Amino acid sequence: MSAGWPSAVLFAVLGLAVGSFLNVCIDRLPRGGSLLRPASHCDKCGYRLMPADMVPLFSYIWLRGRCRICGAAIPRRVPVVEAITGLTFLFLWWHYGPTVRLPLSLLYSALLLVIFFVDLEHRLVLGVVVYPAIVLALALSPLWPGLGLVRALEGGALGAALIFLPHLVYPKGMGLGDVQLAAFMGLVTGFPNVVVAFILASLSGGLVAIFLLVARLRKRKDAIPFCPFLATAIWVTMLWGRPLLDWYLGLFQQ
Repeated sequence: MSAGWPSAVLFAVLGLAVGSFLNVCIDRLPRGGSLLRPASHCDKCGYRLMPADMVPLFSYIWLRGRCRICGAAIPRRVPVVEAITGLTFLFLWWHYGPTVRLPLSLLYSALLLVIFFVDLEHRLVLGVVVYPAIVLALALSPLWPGLGLVRALEGGALGAALIFLPHLVYPKGMGLGDVQLAAFMGLVTGFPNVVVAFILASLSGGLVAIFLLVARLRKRKDAIPFCPFLATAIWVTMLWGRPLLDWYLGLFQQ
């Protein structure tokens, strides 16, 4: 699937650059801010960042994680998002190669990263991100081999229904944002792979919740954001949904 190291480096660098932009989205969208204005700056002293301050990942290391003027700490999430995005772009280039799945998976991965970190930090699922994601997933579903519009619609309806039922029972624990993301989950993975994504999200969310309770890092009444688990499950199922489904069904045929 590879096309040589120059392409690998290109996609890794592209991922780092996209990760830098995703950090802007994660910082500003929850506050209703513009992605264009003002220019990138230190939130504490207002220093306008220069190009040397904004080289993805490397500037954070060079500046030792602090503003060069006032010494305020740069959130650790900044290099984490940049590194994850760079590695994700590199992996998807290796996994899919020059096929139609590559640009689609890159787009969905970027959206999922924003959703993941916004919910993790702010406990918010932003309509300004999820609604366009739903429209894109629906419009692009005919381009994904083996998916198509019908399977995408079936998956979107089932995904939304699976999360909407818990929302009706306990709306404070499972919000409408989770339902919207579940609809996106189904549109991306399609039917029947949406079932795999739902199981993965539920199992991983449950196991992490149990661990946090046992380790006394959370109390029973503390809310644990579910969208990061949904976002991760969407990404995993997007890549390996069918093999996971075949393996799961095979357990009942032995």
